[in-house]
Amino acid sequence: MVNIKYFGHSAFIVESGDFSIAIDPFITGNPVAKADAKDIKCNYIIVTHAHGDHLGDAIELAKQNDALVIANNELANYLAKYGIKVHNMHIGGGFNFPFGRVKLTIAHHGSSDGEGNCIGAPTGVVLSIDGKNIYHCGDTGLFYDMKLIGEMNAIDLMLAPIGDNFTMGIDDAVKATQFVNPKMVVPMHYNTFPVIEVNPQEFKNKVEALNYKCKVMDINETITL
Repeated sequence: MVNIKYFGHSAFIVESGDFSIAIDPFITGNPVAKADAKDIKCNYIIVTHAHGDHLGDAIELAKQNDALVIANNELANYLAKYGIKVHNMHIGGGFNFPFGRVKLTIAHHGSSDGEGNCIGAPTGVVLSIDGKNIYHCGDTGLFYDMKLIGEMNAIDLMLAPIGDNFTMGIDDAVKATQFVNPKMVVPMHYNTFPVIEVNPQEFKNKVEALNYKCKVMDINETITL
């Protein structure tokens, strides 16, 4: 059994048994988040890229939980300077962890710190845990190789950005869903800031019209696979 909790924007925690994996834990400063980072327990953290709304509380969570941070090579090296445990990976590579497998995919976006310094490449993540495959797209535009991700991995849950402006908008995210062909898709990266305000129900209606299952998650809601 795999539980997925949504904190808003692109922040999730995936739990199975004794394992808790935070993905892009942007909690502090997230205007839609209803949680306190100090209360979050995790033993692994996956960061898709260095932008502050995805790196978020990763350093603080890693310190308070003695958690291992998984990220692309350059970002992992950057984070290691803060005295936390890291596991370096890169696009196309996978690794078997005690909880399951992580594979990094391409994502078309940027990856820089608050001063504009480039820190590695943006990524998506295929997380395989307890027999389920979860594809967190990260921040990305639409790209045709999403079909390969879906063909090579039977995706149970796709977490897809829909907010436009910085990432895919609704129509591109609908096409991405068709490429990946997941059992369920959850929209993310929308309505956090005015510039990415969209109606997730429109996305839901469009993908359901194509016979895909879609769940628009509330903040702090948990779903089970």
